[in-house]
Amino acid sequence: MSTRTGLWTTAAGVAVVAALGLLVANGVVWPNRILAARYDVRGVDVAHYQGQIDWDVLAAQDLDFAWIKATEGASHTDPRFAENWAAATKTDLLVGAYHFMSFESPGADQAAHLAAEVPATPGTLPPVIDLEFYGAFHDDPPTPDEVHTILGPLVAGIEEHYGVPPIVYATEDAYDLYLADRYPDLPIWIRSVAWSPRLSDGRDWTIWQYSNRDRMPGHDGVEPYIDMNVFAGTREELAALTLD
Repeated sequence: MSTRTGLWTTAAGVAVVAALGLLVANGVVWPNRILAARYDVRGVDVAHYQGQIDWDVLAAQDLDFAWIKATEGASHTDPRFAENWAAATKTDLLVGAYHFMSFESPGADQAAHLAAEVPATPGTLPPVIDLEFYGAFHDDPPTPDEVHTILGPLVAGIEEHYGVPPIVYATEDAYDLYLADRYPDLPIWIRSVAWSPRLSDGRDWTIWQYSNRDRMPGHDGVEPYIDMNVFAGTREELAALTLD
């Protein structure tokens, strides 16, 4: 092989890798879509970042469920929650709300805030606790004992008010630190956007967030992407988790 041919081959290889990286970064190519395709029940999770959502358009895209951000900490409410909840519950989607857990306020106060904002409507999905690192806690995570002091009362308050245990959403790092070998009765929603999830304690996941780079007609916000998830079961089994 000549030097010139070798240089062209190297340049072409670099160009292909760069193009593939750009496609992945923009969500055009997402390896986990192949792994997630074996699951039939799909859904999204949204917050005000997705902007104005046309729920009829979104629901028509082979989706079964949606979780909508409702609250955060002990006082913040997502500015689009009421609008999203009212519109989404008029579609054929199974709909639930999620609460972003703060490490800076008591769990009982957070549960009370969620209960004040999200109606316990029969047929809606269980509330979700979003447990992940944020801000300075990425570099300096709270200890397990500090988190359980908040999470325990939050779980108890939700279960008492809604009559069902909450689902807990977690990144893999947060799961390993705070949930592994704990809370055996709580369904787990695991975030794993680079590979198929495998929980460190051998537990089965209930919901898997496999992509944070999907694009769908029906939403137009500052965040152009939407999170995609699958449920490890049938739609009927997911519906069986809803509030009575």
